[in-house]
Amino acid sequence: MKKFVLALIVGAAAFGTAHAQSTQAPRGYVGIGAAFADHKYSLGGIGNVDHDDYKASVKVFGGVDLDPLWGVEAGYTDFRSSDFSYTIAGVPGRGSSKGYGVYLAGKGHWPIHPQAEVFGKLGIAYSHRKLDSNPFVGVDDDNDTGIYAGVGLQWNINPQWALIGEYERYGKSKDFGAKPDVWTLAARFNF
Repeated sequence: MKKFVLALIVGAAAFGTAHAQSTQAPRGYVGIGAAFADHKYSLGGIGNVDHDDYKASVKVFGGVDLDPLWGVEAGYTDFRSSDFSYTIAGVPGRGSSKGYGVYLAGKGHWPIHPQAEVFGKLGIAYSHRKLDSNPFVGVDDDNDTGIYAGVGLQWNINPQWALIGEYERYGKSKDFGAKPDVWTLAARFNF
């Protein structure tokens, strides 16, 4: 948590400095999309694992473009629940996991066409996974604060609406549930 607070302070100071040098008024935005993450299980001592693969989840985000090139964004992705089955010493069991991820990131975007731009994001993410399995594995929580990164393409339909496709990474690899590599398709509304 200390890393998260420090990253917030450093990020706010950096973007505040960038904004002070800008001549364009900040522009806020919100968005919603579908995030796709692979769900896998790498738990010690269990075999014959059968699990859900890629599942669609809801992502909501918002941010501020501080000037034509730089901004800041925060988001939340609900990784939904996923089910799996397994065997231990020939005895079958079933389980599920659910989780979410949140992030705060600085964002740079660069026009490549009058209606299109590429962007990159770098910041900090917190992700949580909860495993519930009977009768053998039990209940387990996995929390991770780590680096958040994303790259993508934005297609500006008009001054208010845009479509986004991006790849995101929420921290380090997980032993169960949604993996940190996420593909997202979203719509964005500018204020």
